[in-house]
Amino acid sequence: MEKSNEGAKMGRERIEKMSAEVVDSNPYSRLMALQRMGIVKEYERIRQKSVAVVGVGGVGSVTADMLTRCGIGKLMLFDYDKVELANMNRLFFTPDQAGLSKVEAAAKTLNFINPDVAITTHNYNITTVDNFDHFLGAIRTGGIEQGTPVDLVLSCVDNFEARMAINTACNELSLNWFESGVSENAVSGHIQFIRPGETACFACAPPLVVAENIDEKTLKREGVCAASLPTTMGIVAGMLVQNTLKYLLNFGTVSDYLGYNAMIDFFPRMSLKPNPTCDDRFCIERQRDYLAKPRSETAVAAEEEPEGPLHEDNLYGIELVADDADTAGKSDQQVAATTRGSNIAEGLKLAYDAPVVEAETGQVSVDNDVSLDELMAQMSGMCKPSEQK
Repeated sequence: MEKSNEGAKMGRERIEKMSAEVVDSNPYSRLMALQRMGIVKEYERIRQKSVAVVGVGGVGSVTADMLTRCGIGKLMLFDYDKVELANMNRLFFTPDQAGLSKVEAAAKTLNFINPDVAITTHNYNITTVDNFDHFLGAIRTGGIEQGTPVDLVLSCVDNFEARMAINTACNELSLNWFESGVSENAVSGHIQFIRPGETACFACAPPLVVAENIDEKTLKREGVCAASLPTTMGIVAGMLVQNTLKYLLNFGTVSDYLGYNAMIDFFPRMSLKPNPTCDDRFCIERQRDYLAKPRSETAVAAEEEPEGPLHEDNLYGIELVADDADTAGKSDQQVAATTRGSNIAEGLKLAYDAPVVEAETGQVSVDNDVSLDELMAQMSGMCKPSEQK
């Protein structure tokens, strides 16, 4: 029995090159099928991408799991918390990991799932002065190639202070990043794609708790904790990773902001422009940099190109016929009668035919023998108000 358990924990050997071969022993065959079906041009490029996941909790742990299963090249995990039994209502972590640091427990599980992914762990709070510098240096040099920055930063933290730290770092380094979150009542969430200088950063329109410099610790009530649902967190993590893959592998449309309301299954989307008076000086600098960039030729061509017919060649000879082609010269009643008769289903018939209404004649009868002066006099009498006593 012990041998069986040990064998199950051995995992698999590393794979040097992704293969599209459809065999049960190939963990990448279904991912490479996206390339065969024309969704992704070259899926194996994902091995050249590095992503930093900040916060390995309800959203971050599932995000890291999905990226690992997708074969991301390098994954950097940031967190300073420990696994608790209170976290077992969520996905990913297991009871035997209670007491371990989240990054340590996550790295062990993820390496077992996919040993091809290079995983680095950073067990510290990024909001302190010293640790912020460590975080800044880590994402500045955490790319696949030595000394290059990560391709994307994913914020999966649960507090505003950490979000602001990530925002400041990414603005300073001009790194694109995703902010994500789940509401305190666990029935809504969102992701926001932030491109410094091009879209609003987290400080451009900060929450009240940040704008008013309120200490978050004073908002927490003794014995009261936020709710969390693995369903909502899983959906938000799925939205986050889906848009991460679209961005890294260049397919589909990446959402600037995508929300989720579980109560009515509503997914709002929007775009947010940067605030020219943002308090973050690096955001202002990135805005200047973005405005100074020459506009791409494709963007200019898209605006100037006149909108033509969708299918100009018309291979199938399809023609559009105006709705009023058969109704010219007919009154509204005649058209309605014709329409009622033609819209009945096969096998049915009308109980009676609608009467054909002749074209209406004028309400005022004009006698050809009446002179114009007499007609004017009659009309004046009709318009004179009646006298009331």
